Amino acid sequence: MKDYSPFVFAGLWEGWKDPSSGEWLRTCTIITGDPNELVAQVHTRMPLILPLEHHAVWLSEIEDADLKALLKPCPTEQMKMWPVSSRVNSPKNNDPQLLDPIS
Repeated sequence: MKDYSPFVFAGLWEGWKDPSSGEWLRTCTIITGDPNELVAQVHTRMPLILPLEHHAVWLSEIEDADLKALLKPCPTEQMKMWPVSSRVNSPKNNDPQLLDPIS
Protein backbone atom coordinates (compact mmCIF):
# COMPACT_ATOMS: atom_id res chain seq x y z
CA MET A 1 0.00 0.00 0.00
CA LYS A 2 1.17 3.53 -0.65
CA ASP A 3 1.18 4.32 3.08
CA TYR A 4 2.91 1.00 4.00
CA SER A 5 -0.12 -0.11 6.00
CA PRO A 6 -0.91 -3.81 6.25
CA PHE A 7 -3.61 -5.17 3.96
CA VAL A 8 -5.85 -8.23 3.74
CA PHE A 9 -6.56 -10.49 0.76
CA ALA A 10 -10.01 -12.02 0.41
CA GLY A 11 -9.79 -15.77 0.57
CA LEU A 12 -11.76 -18.96 1.05
CA TRP A 13 -10.96 -22.17 2.89
CA GLU A 14 -12.62 -25.53 3.05
CA GLY A 15 -12.14 -28.85 4.79
CA TRP A 16 -12.87 -31.98 2.75
CA LYS A 17 -12.85 -35.50 4.14
CA ASP A 18 -11.61 -38.21 1.78
CA PRO A 19 -14.24 -40.95 2.02
CA SER A 20 -11.76 -43.74 1.21
CA SER A 21 -9.09 -42.83 3.78
CA GLY A 22 -11.03 -40.71 6.26
CA GLU A 23 -8.26 -38.10 6.11
CA TRP A 24 -9.09 -34.41 6.05
CA LEU A 25 -7.74 -32.18 3.32
CA ARG A 26 -7.76 -28.51 4.24
CA THR A 27 -7.54 -26.17 1.27
CA CYS A 28 -7.48 -22.43 0.76
CA THR A 29 -7.40 -19.94 -2.07
CA ILE A 30 -6.94 -16.21 -2.57
CA ILE A 31 -9.69 -14.55 -4.60
CA THR A 32 -8.43 -12.74 -7.69
CA GLY A 33 -10.16 -10.44 -10.12
CA ASP A 34 -9.57 -7.72 -12.64
CA PRO A 35 -6.46 -5.62 -11.97
CA ASN A 36 -6.51 -1.92 -11.28
CA GLU A 37 -4.57 0.39 -13.64
CA LEU A 38 -1.35 -0.03 -11.67
CA VAL A 39 -1.31 -3.84 -11.53
CA ALA A 40 -2.58 -4.12 -15.13
CA GLN A 41 0.90 -2.94 -16.20
CA VAL A 42 2.31 -6.29 -15.06
CA HIS A 43 -0.56 -8.80 -14.85
CA THR A 44 -4.08 -9.54 -16.09
CA ARG A 45 -5.49 -10.21 -12.62
CA MET A 46 -4.80 -9.28 -9.01
CA PRO A 47 -5.74 -10.49 -5.54
CA LEU A 48 -8.82 -8.88 -4.04
CA ILE A 49 -7.64 -6.51 -1.29
CA LEU A 50 -10.32 -5.97 1.36
CA PRO A 51 -10.42 -2.58 3.06
CA LEU A 52 -10.91 -2.63 6.83
CA GLU A 53 -14.56 -1.59 6.55
CA HIS A 54 -15.31 -4.78 4.55
CA HIS A 55 -13.63 -7.32 6.85
CA ALA A 56 -16.76 -8.07 8.90
CA VAL A 57 -18.86 -8.47 5.76
CA TRP A 58 -16.36 -10.88 4.18
CA LEU A 59 -16.10 -12.92 7.38
CA SER A 60 -19.91 -13.32 7.44
CA GLU A 61 -20.35 -11.27 10.59
CA ILE A 62 -23.10 -9.36 8.79
CA GLU A 63 -26.05 -11.42 7.60
CA ASP A 64 -27.40 -11.18 4.05
CA ALA A 65 -24.40 -9.14 2.89
CA ASP A 66 -23.75 -8.74 -0.84
CA LEU A 67 -20.29 -10.29 -1.12
CA LYS A 68 -20.20 -9.84 -4.90
CA ALA A 69 -20.25 -6.07 -4.33
CA LEU A 70 -16.78 -6.44 -2.74
CA LEU A 71 -15.25 -8.06 -5.82
CA LYS A 72 -13.62 -4.98 -7.30
CA PRO A 73 -10.01 -3.85 -7.60
CA CYS A 74 -8.32 -1.85 -4.90
CA PRO A 75 -8.19 1.82 -5.95
CA THR A 76 -4.96 2.55 -7.82
CA GLU A 77 -4.26 5.67 -5.78
CA GLN A 78 -3.96 3.58 -2.59
CA MET A 79 -1.15 1.44 -3.99
CA LYS A 80 2.39 1.77 -5.28
CA MET A 81 4.83 -0.59 -6.96
CA TRP A 82 8.49 -0.72 -7.90
CA PRO A 83 10.73 -3.20 -9.75
CA VAL A 84 12.44 -5.85 -7.60
CA SER A 85 15.01 -8.55 -8.24
CA SER A 86 13.97 -11.79 -9.94
CA ARG A 87 15.21 -13.44 -6.72
CA VAL A 88 11.60 -13.12 -5.51
CA ASN A 89 10.72 -16.00 -7.86
CA SER A 90 12.42 -18.63 -5.65
CA PRO A 91 11.15 -19.68 -2.22
CA LYS A 92 14.79 -20.42 -1.32
CA ASN A 93 15.30 -16.65 -1.02
CA ASN A 94 13.82 -15.11 2.11
CA ASP A 95 15.48 -11.88 3.13
CA PRO A 96 14.46 -8.22 3.42
CA GLN A 97 16.53 -7.29 0.34
CA LEU A 98 13.87 -8.97 -1.83
CA LEU A 99 11.84 -5.77 -1.44
CA ASP A 100 14.66 -3.42 -2.39
CA PRO A 101 14.02 -1.46 -5.59
CA ILE A 102 16.25 -2.18 -8.57
CA SER A 103 16.91 0.08 -11.52
